[in-house]
Amino acid sequence: MEPEFKKKYFKELVDFVKNEYQSHTCYPPGKHIFSAFDNCDFERIKVVIIGQDPYHGFGQANGLCFSVNEKISNPPSLQNIFTEMSNDLNLQKRTNGNLNDLAKQGVMLLNSVLTVRENLPGSHASKGWERFTDSIINKISQKKNNVIFLLWGAYAKKKRQLINNSKHLILESGHPSPLSANRGLWFGNKHFSKSNQFLKEHGLKEIKWV
Repeated sequence: MEPEFKKKYFKELVDFVKNEYQSHTCYPPGKHIFSAFDNCDFERIKVVIIGQDPYHGFGQANGLCFSVNEKISNPPSLQNIFTEMSNDLNLQKRTNGNLNDLAKQGVMLLNSVLTVRENLPGSHASKGWERFTDSIINKISQKKNNVIFLLWGAYAKKKRQLINNSKHLILESGHPSPLSANRGLWFGNKHFSKSNQFLKEHGLKEIKWV
């Protein structure tokens, strides 16, 4: 990340974000903006899940894509993720919406845009975050081997061009949102068992998803 911090676009992004947080209610809390990196060391990355931008409701976002804080109701997309996990792995359905335990196991939960203004989804798009997170995805692809990239929905699938599929596994499906899932584009993708099978085949410890 260090080289990106010195670039002009990133300094402009920092100024924008600081102003937004001073002038408006924004999420996640400032100390959690880089949680995806703080909780998943680069050397330990096994799986990358790419989201769009943080939850924009009070108390939800904690800096990890799809994840929410404890004692917050699980949003519909997260409920669908847990249903697929349970069906795929034949395990009891997960209830804890804080996915920090997955991050600690090497699952990078990366939103493309890392901040948002309250109740305004997409409000911090096209301000520089995408360039920053694209550089991270590209770096993971270049520097590491045998990483699994889970691309859910049209937005995430656009990131495929940043990934070298000759040395990584890319799994794609529809988005877990009800709009997509109810059209048959999410359930049954078996991404969680497929990820663990790939890790096992490459001598890596499987993810405890539930």
